[in-house]
Amino acid sequence: MNAPVLRPAPATASLPLADWPELRFDNSYARLPPEFYMRLAPTPLPAPRLVAVSHETARLLGLDEARLSSPEFAECFIGNRLPAGADPLAAVYAGHQFGVWAGRLGDGRALLLGEIAGPTGNWEVQLKGAGRTPYSRGADGRAVLRSSIREFLCSEAMHALGVPSTRALAIVASDAPVFRETVETAAVVTRLSPSFVRFGTFEYFYAADRPDLLRVLADYVIGRFYPELAQAANPYLALLGEVMRRTARLVARWQSLGFCHGVMNTDNMSVLGLTIDYGPFGFLDGFDANHICNHSDDSGRYSYAMQPRIAEWNCWCLGQALMPLIAERGGSAEDAQAVLGGWQAEFGPALEAALRAKLGLAERHDDDAALLDALFERLQADRVDFTLFFRYLADVRRTGPDGATACRDLVIDRAAFDAWLARYRARLVLEARPDAERAIAMKRVNPKYVLRNHLAETAIRQAREGDFSEVRRLLKVLEHPYDDQPQSQSYAALPPDWAAGLEVSCSS
Repeated sequence: MNAPVLRPAPATASLPLADWPELRFDNSYARLPPEFYMRLAPTPLPAPRLVAVSHETARLLGLDEARLSSPEFAECFIGNRLPAGADPLAAVYAGHQFGVWAGRLGDGRALLLGEIAGPTGNWEVQLKGAGRTPYSRGADGRAVLRSSIREFLCSEAMHALGVPSTRALAIVASDAPVFRETVETAAVVTRLSPSFVRFGTFEYFYAADRPDLLRVLADYVIGRFYPELAQAANPYLALLGEVMRRTARLVARWQSLGFCHGVMNTDNMSVLGLTIDYGPFGFLDGFDANHICNHSDDSGRYSYAMQPRIAEWNCWCLGQALMPLIAERGGSAEDAQAVLGGWQAEFGPALEAALRAKLGLAERHDDDAALLDALFERLQADRVDFTLFFRYLADVRRTGPDGATACRDLVIDRAAFDAWLARYRARLVLEARPDAERAIAMKRVNPKYVLRNHLAETAIRQAREGDFSEVRRLLKVLEHPYDDQPQSQSYAALPPDWAAGLEVSCSS
């Protein structure tokens, strides 16, 4: 590995300030040594227009509702003004991209405005698409309206689904041109997280052979987010174990919902076990275990089926980065390997529990795994719609009226499905819960609405014409994915034929 170059941070350029007394900044990351970031201000964009705002996320910061529609709000969250107390910076990190060491990366188009002490805790507030930084590597530092809409909607959709995730406050657009495959327009999405520290942040200081700064980073993460680990015999080994366990549980949730991240590089993995960096993501329509949602992923490294294995591999990369600190406290490579060897013991039961809940099985039986395997063989063979199948399955009854018509309508081989259905009904007989109670429980874990690619694309096409109403409507639907919402049935329909041609890539 080539050691990254560490440089001090320059002073921040000045921008007009907005005085919002309710925004109480703490900025703990900015108090770390200057080798962790570069201070710089966002690059302004002309004529900002608010595309959409999440009122729920605004409440996390304690923002006054009246401010959300003000011109000052758009000016601040596109980067033309700074809230008083902000201390904007671009963080440095490194990472393995598609399994290959990429060296120094860092926030190439994102700026951390600062950390706000909100009513529910501290939140780092980051502008994505705010202009070039020292880590842009020749790129323009901008985000386009298309990708900003996708990230905004999916961040909030994942939270509503119960998946640990960064949050999104707002999208603000500008007509300033941005050059991708075609000429597009600029936008900035404001995203929130307790922390944006990544596996790659640790890898950066490990590669630089700076154990002193690696220790500062680890102590910061433990002190801020895992204080209970400070009392462990080896806090850094304990940190590795906790991050591994959170990551395993996170990916189990992804798998249970048919979510594909698309670019699981180590620099896109959160040390808090959050879903971060929504780029070429996608939810499965027709089930295909080998589905690749990222058009740039030629080898299928980040396919749906590979996600658990890649997440585990990424944890081993984190373990390597932490080894100097683990060794300082008397730990060995064997100790780290033993911790990392617990991946399957954490991931396997988490996924099994999630899938059993999707089938409405409150009690565990030895043949449940075989029942699940047989089901996924059928889903794979007929490319059955993943979200709708499990939602409809809640209507199946042990006895009485069929309740399986909607499920059967999704499959091609009806006879094979009926054979599996007979096994499923026999298994339901062993459940103590009545059918109605089980159906309610299943609909609490099997969403009716997810951010399918065609839904996002429809909102994007309208937004390009200056109509942001569909983005806002879709947000409201996705904020309640488990509710029936009879007035929104069209958002739960099978994807149209034209959706099969949609592609997303790392430029998205």
